[in-house]
Amino acid sequence: MKAEEFDKKFDRGEDITKYLDFSKARRPGREQRRVNVDFPVWMIQGLDREAQRLGVARQALIKMVIAQHIEKAHA
Repeated sequence: MKAEEFDKKFDRGEDITKYLDFSKARRPGREQRRVNVDFPVWMIQGLDREAQRLGVARQALIKMVIAQHIEKAHA
């Protein structure tokens, strides 16, 4: 299928998912990259308590806190 026909189907609101290969899909700027950070024990214990209180994993809490800080700094 040519891009023009694909665009027309999309513009008409047709379901185009059967034409997409989601195994190769990516979100630019949202790729994951591993970072190792060493925390003191008291900080990990505090993170774990807060993560449990919120019902999220430690890693999710760390990401949330950092994202909030970055958004606040750029607001």
